[in-house]
Amino acid sequence: MPLAIIPLLLTAALVVFTVVVGGVTLTLERANHEGFELSQLRDRDRVRHGRFLQQQTTGVVDFPVEGTYDPYLVGLYFTRVQLGTPPKEFYVQIDTGSDVLWVSCNPCSGCPTSSGLQIQLEFFDPSISSTVSQISCSDQRCALGTQTSDSGCNDRNQCGYTFQYGDGSGTSGYYVADSIYFDSVVGNSLTANNSAQVVFGCSTSQTGDLTKPDRAVDGIFGFGQQGLSVISQLSSQGITPNAFSHCLKGENGGGGILVLGQIVEPNLVYTPLVASQPHYNVNLQSIAVNGQTLSISPSVFATSNNRGTIIDSGTTLAYFAEEAYDPFVTAITQVVSQSVRPLVSKGNQCYLTTSSVSDIFPPVSLNFAGGASMILSPQDYLLQQNSVGGAAVWCIGIQKISGQGITILGDLVLKDKIVVYDLGGQRIGWANYDCSLSVNVSTTTSNGKTEFVNAGLVNNNSSPNYELYKLIPIAILAFLLHISFFGVFPFL
Repeated sequence: MPLAIIPLLLTAALVVFTVVVGGVTLTLERANHEGFELSQLRDRDRVRHGRFLQQQTTGVVDFPVEGTYDPYLVGLYFTRVQLGTPPKEFYVQIDTGSDVLWVSCNPCSGCPTSSGLQIQLEFFDPSISSTVSQISCSDQRCALGTQTSDSGCNDRNQCGYTFQYGDGSGTSGYYVADSIYFDSVVGNSLTANNSAQVVFGCSTSQTGDLTKPDRAVDGIFGFGQQGLSVISQLSSQGITPNAFSHCLKGENGGGGILVLGQIVEPNLVYTPLVASQPHYNVNLQSIAVNGQTLSISPSVFATSNNRGTIIDSGTTLAYFAEEAYDPFVTAITQVVSQSVRPLVSKGNQCYLTTSSVSDIFPPVSLNFAGGASMILSPQDYLLQQNSVGGAAVWCIGIQKISGQGITILGDLVLKDKIVVYDLGGQRIGWANYDCSLSVNVSTTTSNGKTEFVNAGLVNNNSSPNYELYKLIPIAILAFLLHISFFGVFPFL
């Protein structure tokens, strides 16, 4: 499904945050953009959903995180990873919907050499690294690749891969093993410049949107659950916990926290992950508006044959299956119809009001297996579209997916919450939280004792590393998705 490019320019100001994890600094950046409409966000999320991927002593590890988050942007978080010997730094997208870390390699057909994101693109060269090793077709790690991609052998006995995306873009290459470098906190001790051997993809060909320089990064960092994901590899080596966490700040310039480890918060509630799924599927059981449970059959949310409820920080908005969306919108409208003027704007259910939405619109509760509920404030399901004569137009940001039986909880509802992906415990937890505050992250000491390290305070003015973003075409935003694989869902 090709992605429409919208020829519009907007100014993006980069805001920088820093969070300290037991003495380890994570840098998180975001760019502010304005001017998107819900229809454009839906279009980009539609491409995102069409590209879902089918398919010892531990410590908290720091990958320095940068990037964007905004309800009116397609959000992207990316990190810098160091690979090879001597180490070379690469900018890679963080993607919870795919599994493999891959970077552009030398030589590469179609790979961009410059980026409109004002980052320096690099190429990994296996002939230069003194610690690299090839993954042969008989290597058991090559078999893991078949879980996440089309895999095959070339005439040099290299374990190859092909990733194909729903918008027509794709990449192919071969797997290598080499050193990845990181800082780690174990107990009260910080150790810098650690390294481990991990398998990652060496991209020798890219097509479609991946080739466009105005939206380019060096590769993709998959945070999925399969064996070739870096988090799975580091965990199996006893280097990191089998968990990661994020807390995305929704107001006052955005920002947030992302760590390899479990953020600890007394108000966290957990729901089990659905077993044997390629995505982070959970069992949503019911939806309540203003305390009243909606009349929706639980089968609407059941996981089976590519159906169900997915938690995905790579999706900008949130999406309900059609059978849940219509009762949800009807219930919201009934509650507020005496206080606001309902209207339909460009196919979206909207409301015209001069009052604060917090005073008018009801809370929404998403209720999951295990008794966990995600409480949504009005700002977690509404987006302000524009203003008319001094009145604000607020639209329901949660969108409809027709005929697919899929519900996707994206950044619209995940922002301003701690979200913990406890892969070892096969559960996901969350709690409403001010993501500008400090957090604790659990870590295990050498004697097996669980301790906690403080992840510090977010500081809006702590890093001068990047200038203000210059005028950037909205075309860039098309690539600012956490790219994943699967078949193309004909959403919307």
